[in-house]
Amino acid sequence: MILFWLICAIFIAIALAFILPTALQKNENAQKAIADERKHANIAIYRDQLAELEADLRNGIVSQEQYAQDRDEIERRMLEDTATTTTTTPRKTATAPPLSRSTAYALAVGLPLVAVILYFEVGAPKSIGETATTQAPFASSSAGPMQGGERSQEQIEANVAALAKRLKENPSDAQGWTMLARSYNAMERYGEATGAYAKATELQPKDADLLAEYAFASAMAGGKSLEGKPTEIINQALKVDPENAKALQLAGSAAFQAKDYNKAVEYWQRVLKKVPPGSEVAETITQRIEEAKSLAGGK
Repeated sequence: MILFWLICAIFIAIALAFILPTALQKNENAQKAIADERKHANIAIYRDQLAELEADLRNGIVSQEQYAQDRDEIERRMLEDTATTTTTTPRKTATAPPLSRSTAYALAVGLPLVAVILYFEVGAPKSIGETATTQAPFASSSAGPMQGGERSQEQIEANVAALAKRLKENPSDAQGWTMLARSYNAMERYGEATGAYAKATELQPKDADLLAEYAFASAMAGGKSLEGKPTEIINQALKVDPENAKALQLAGSAAFQAKDYNKAVEYWQRVLKKVPPGSEVAETITQRIEEAKSLAGGK
């Protein structure tokens, strides 16, 4: 009898050796494909926004200064989205995401368990007649209604309001202030975002990404100008991390607004080294560098 179970265990191990790598690989490939599709879709959206902005400039709808400010904002968001994708995708492919691991573990545990159950239930002669009646309830119990759906704007605003209220009672919650600041920023409520970022960076003064986001929100709240307080925050972020891509991008834009084109070129060239060569972001930054060089030469 022991020999029988040993042989069964060997066969199950062989079956799992074929099934598990395939299951994990499929999930990894699916994650990579989704990430690539999302990145290309985001780049296409930003490209359309830049094209519309250029058309507005040609038609005289926006001024040259307004055009430069709006372009800086679009490019900053495109850089942030692409940088996030390129830095997080390798981690996802290096180790399978939670869903794929759960599937693998379910297979590893489920297959032997099902084999044992089938042996005792179906393999036993007394149970052959009972198979049809035992399968139906098992199948019906495994099914369930699918629930889901996106939250409405009202629900999102209610959740943000609830978070803001909770932070009044617990003002030392650094992660809560960060979440609130980013929520306000995404909702384009830049004045409120600035206040939340001020509290979040006070509690986390060594987070360069958070400081860069604070600088951007401050600029948007102040008429899209990076002069003054936003530049001070950018410099603070660069002291924490001199190679932070978000802070370098904003520093270049601030120098460009101040007409210090050589300094803008210096910052953007450092950003250019951090993005994939030949990417849409790299091409955009290269165009900005060439523009700054041209303006610097025309002085």
